[in-house]
Amino acid sequence: MIKENQNLLNKVNALSDILILFISMALAYSIRFFIFSSDTYYLKFNVYMQFTLFLVPVNIALYMFFNLYNSVRASLFSKECIKIIKSNTLLIAFCLSALFVFKLVDISRWIIVIFYFVNTILVMSKRFLLKTILSSIRKSGLNLKHVLIVGGGETASEYLKVIKDNKSYGYSYAGYVANSSNFYDKKFGDYSKLLDILYKFKFDEVVCALDIEDAKYLEEIVSACEKSGTKISIIPFCYKYIPSKPYIDQIGSIPIINVRRIPLDNFGNAFMKRALDIMGSLILIILTSPIMIFTTLIIKCTSKGPIIFKQPRVGLNKNTFTMYKFRSMKVNSDEQTGWSTNNDPRKTRFGSLIRKFSIDELPQFFNVLKGDMSLVGPRPEIPHFVDEFKNEIPLYMVKHQVKPGITGLAQVNGFRGDTSIKKRIEYDIYYIENWDILMDIVILLQTAFKGFKNNEKIVKKNRETINNNGVEL
Repeated sequence: MIKENQNLLNKVNALSDILILFISMALAYSIRFFIFSSDTYYLKFNVYMQFTLFLVPVNIALYMFFNLYNSVRASLFSKECIKIIKSNTLLIAFCLSALFVFKLVDISRWIIVIFYFVNTILVMSKRFLLKTILSSIRKSGLNLKHVLIVGGGETASEYLKVIKDNKSYGYSYAGYVANSSNFYDKKFGDYSKLLDILYKFKFDEVVCALDIEDAKYLEEIVSACEKSGTKISIIPFCYKYIPSKPYIDQIGSIPIINVRRIPLDNFGNAFMKRALDIMGSLILIILTSPIMIFTTLIIKCTSKGPIIFKQPRVGLNKNTFTMYKFRSMKVNSDEQTGWSTNNDPRKTRFGSLIRKFSIDELPQFFNVLKGDMSLVGPRPEIPHFVDEFKNEIPLYMVKHQVKPGITGLAQVNGFRGDTSIKKRIEYDIYYIENWDILMDIVILLQTAFKGFKNNEKIVKKNRETINNNGVEL
């Protein structure tokens, strides 16, 4: 039943995507010739519809290539959106190439550009609506995938907890097969009885969730599923150490799972990111130069000490580099080991203001230009705290496998300054393992709209905050 439903859903998805192609082209045509321009000469509407018909097989092929017609029960909508953007970008590249090759000079390039944005928005909206409807249907107990868990230990328990906590995924727990009898709900039998159980009952899927002590039964379990023609998914007993997108290499006939997949290890990805950093930092230095000049003058006039605060930070491959900031604190003995907090008494009056709006971070564009940092990445920490956190925070040192950044996924999600280190690391690990150039662009846009403002409060000073030596307490 699930397979039939999925096939029907795939057909609905594909047909609606084709319909949206024509609607998008019609809207782009109307926007170009009836809103933005009143040109008297332009190709007739039916010519653009014929061109859209030419795009249909290309669009379907691209969506299939990016697995946009696969089951998306447990996938994030944001990942689906990224796939849609990638697919539509390639479609537009194909459009423009076709116009050039076949010399179709009369077809408006502006219509193609408008079509790209309209189509992307409409497809995303349709997918979001469909996902919302399906989630509601599954929560009500319909369109469920009935699964049999093979295993009765910690791994099986963790999987069962996930599907019970996420009703929208649409997984219905039928029972379990294991040699022990201390698991949840109905037991169908032992591992040796699995083949008979699969012949007797019709499950949509078998989820093999064995702990390491039961690994010896794996071959027998897989064989039973293959003989009965039942789909099987295997959760490795070491799943806690495997990323969501593992990189699988092979030596001879032996597959090897790379525990930490880092897309930026790829030369092409690293080149794209570095190109974005160079162009972005140059543009941002030019755009923010008036602010930096004004900040320099104010710091010079309002407090004693250097204008630029230089501090060692730990970067790529655990190498130490010098990070630049506008000085926002009084010169003090804790500047290389002290961690700034929300109401840090070391701040200068102007320092509170520039930290509030992250103006103190602007000199780091020069760090990016030098190659010590990136525009986007995990925030670098001073060596003192790296030594402290590496033994306390799981996976803390993984962040040093990529260049540190001025902003990052953790920062645009609210974890910056005096906030949870563990949550920051969770976001940093996700960023490292799932990086692509679109993610960097999205983070930069989010930073531009909401990331510049810090959560720190501007501290108003009064006489009670000053001790006899004139130093803030």
